[in-house]
Amino acid sequence: AIIATMYSSGLRVSEVVHLHYDDISRTNMTIHVRETKGRIDRYTILSQKNLDLLTEYWYKCGRPKDILFPSSWSGGYLDIASVNQFFKKSAKLAGINRHVSSHACRHSFASHLFESGTDIKYIQSLLGHVDPRSTDVYLHVSNKTLLGIRSPFDNPEGGES
Repeated sequence: AIIATMYSSGLRVSEVVHLHYDDISRTNMTIHVRETKGRIDRYTILSQKNLDLLTEYWYKCGRPKDILFPSSWSGGYLDIASVNQFFKKSAKLAGINRHVSSHACRHSFASHLFESGTDIKYIQSLLGHVDPRSTDVYLHVSNKTLLGIRSPFDNPEGGES
């Protein structure tokens, strides 16, 4: 559930480990992000699929009342290094043999939104970036997207004959 939450909402590891149960809004389908790198609260999207996973997780973990992803040892916040280690093990189990980090979830979130046509200003807001240049780093365009672009020369309304 933690990896799905990072990917589906574009969260940093430090943000996901500090989520509380009441940060999840089923009504608005949003997540209130309070512990941000820039120290500015923001809201990001909550997918229905992730809400279903979080609900299932919540019941299986004894319905935590405060911290959404509590440490099973201390009951406090999860250690960021532990989440990163879990992510790397999960990637290896999934057959991903190249170096990946949990931050790849955030990059993928931004890239996939951009490729599906979401305006960069909305992506910037969801990621909590003040400077638009920070968002540009996250926008990786896939070869599939590039191959789908038509040359203006082939465009009957634009290009030369």
